[in-house]
Amino acid sequence: MSIKTNACRILDALNMPYTLHEYDWDENQLDAATVAVKVGLQTSQLFKTLVLRGDKSGVIAACIPGNQELNLKSLASASGNKKVEMVSVKEIQSLTGYIRGGVSPLGMKKKHPFYLHSSVKSMELVSISGGRRGLQIFLRGADLAAASEGHLVDIAHS
Repeated sequence: MSIKTNACRILDALNMPYTLHEYDWDENQLDAATVAVKVGLQTSQLFKTLVLRGDKSGVIAACIPGNQELNLKSLASASGNKKVEMVSVKEIQSLTGYIRGGVSPLGMKKKHPFYLHSSVKSMELVSISGGRRGLQIFLRGADLAAASEGHLVDIAHS
């Protein structure tokens, strides 16, 4: 497979093992549950990356298990903000270099403060977007934590 995204290049540079998994995507089905089924994982193993703006910090990114919802209050507290809110879909590409449904926590065009759900470190296998729709990267949770240099925090709820 000759697909090399920025996310892949970062993992390669760090000598971290990963595998790439392509799937057929649909504009109306970019949710974590659908993608998890297409790549054969539990939704809890598929980590979704969200882009937000804090009232003090500016743009931040968060990555949580696909079967959970982001806890905005917890993220605001962890990131030193009073409040955080999702950025609009039309801003995602200019802020990250990625499009909705293809935002990877690795290789954004600018390094934003990054918050990763703490459950990741104990997971043997997690999946993140490879940096484009239809491409997932499978890797160890501890490797994702190390490669992303994310702040490990409990920022989600079921």
